Amino acid sequence: MSSQEESYQIHLPQFEGPFDLLLFFIERDELDIYDIPVSQITKDFLDYLQQLKTMNIEVASEFILMASTLMHIKAKMLLPRPVLNDAGEIVDPRKELVERLLEYKRYKTVLEEIQKLETEAQLIRKRGFSKEEQKSFLESLSTEQELDGITLFTLLKTFKKVLERYHNQLEKPKHVIQPFPYSMEEARLNIHRAVHSRGRVDFISLILEFPNKYYAVVCFLAVLEMIQLNLIKLMIGEGNNNFWIEPQLAES
Repeated sequence: MSSQEESYQIHLPQFEGPFDLLLFFIERDELDIYDIPVSQITKDFLDYLQQLKTMNIEVASEFILMASTLMHIKAKMLLPRPVLNDAGEIVDPRKELVERLLEYKRYKTVLEEIQKLETEAQLIRKRGFSKEEQKSFLESLSTEQELDGITLFTLLKTFKKVLERYHNQLEKPKHVIQPFPYSMEEARLNIHRAVHSRGRVDFISLILEFPNKYYAVVCFLAVLEMIQLNLIKLMIGEGNNNFWIEPQLAES
């Protein structure tokens, strides 16, 4: 391997939190914050977390919570029937997320203005007398006053606190995000193959092909998406929480 390949590195932008990351995607793609394309934002968000995991970077719990929230909103928007409030009006699943994003954006704007004023204030300094400045500089270099009163017991006590803080940092719980072992594309392909080969298949049979909770969730989301695309249709099946899936016949 050449020295040029060995020095190649990938640098990812750092974000203060999940809302900072979402605002970055919205501003980058010039999206309407009041009409967020949840599917696109969710994909970009999960891709970013996957890059962090590939580079062995710890993912904070608030990013994992935001990923779950985005997938929950996406699932609600894929439902064939919209959610209604008490007044019979359609409830947009994105409403709460948009309100929190707008609030965070206002907070970020104010914070940037304050930081700008603080930076400008630090550049303003009155000119003092040279002798006083020289005296202040020499006093800052003297360590005798700082060491006055320090004993061996004080040093040992401070060293003990440093060790305890170090061990507490090592024992701090870490949140690690696990990649999904199945994708929506794979689930849609399995559903399509099953319904066109058998004509009708129950949902339980589909998830029993890969019996774990991750595939069950991905498979259910794929079913909702295929219903929305008018590729399949549902019929009530036998047993609790079961239904039949059939291919959607094209209109003659």
